[in-house]
Amino acid sequence: MPQAKLEIFRPSSGKRIRLKFVENLIPAGFPSPAFDYVEKELDLNEYLIKHPSSTFLARVTGDSMINANLKEGDILIIDKAKEPRSGDTVVAIVDGEFTVKKLQITKGRYFLKPENENYSPIEVTADTEIWGVVIKAVISL
Repeated sequence: MPQAKLEIFRPSSGKRIRLKFVENLIPAGFPSPAFDYVEKELDLNEYLIKHPSSTFLARVTGDSMINANLKEGDILIIDKAKEPRSGDTVVAIVDGEFTVKKLQITKGRYFLKPENENYSPIEVTADTEIWGVVIKAVISL
């Protein structure tokens, strides 16, 4: 089974970018009456990244995670300091290549589970490295 290749990037630690943030909740159901909104500033680095020295970004390729709403072009925020647990989406190195899958632990055995029925789970062996845990995804529309 071909594995997805990920480009790995380090988030910029230089200039901070503060974006305007509307504090009021925005309904996804019926529209609410107009309201006065209060703007604050939000730095996405501070909001999304808890461990800057061990956080990386990667762009998704392939379709093995489409049922988890991860598709080609999406950007993953990966924290290498976070301890992977069953059910986490992880980035792993399999046969020398990066792949993103769900980690499944069953009866002491570890599997990398795709979220696309066209692919089979991969059993984690001594040659497999769980590289980091996906903590957020920036999806492309």
